[in-house]
Amino acid sequence: MDEVKPPKPRSKRVTFAVRAEPGSSVFLAGDFNGWDPKAKALTDKDGTGLFKTTLNLVPGVYEYKFVIDGKWVVDHDNKEWVQNAHGTLNSVQRVEEAGRPAGEPAGPR
Repeated sequence: MDEVKPPKPRSKRVTFAVRAEPGSSVFLAGDFNGWDPKAKALTDKDGTGLFKTTLNLVPGVYEYKFVIDGKWVVDHDNKEWVQNAHGTLNSVQRVEEAGRPAGEPAGPR
């Protein structure tokens, strides 16, 4: 018999935003991109200092930080933080599957 695999969770669009001085170099780093401080640039389309980017993430719990002009910064608009191995804080983003809280295993209940 063929093994029945549960359907893959559908990814969701998640927008990350942070305020910084117009003209700043702003990136998003987290466990979703191997903590690469240059992997995902944020853009300030209006030149007002509001930098944004959108990622497609499958349901789960993610840790992240912004990198603004080379300095690692938590998301001050997100009050869910965890301590990391460096003794500083990471921001936490929960992505929920429809009808199921983030962090709860997918599949039959």
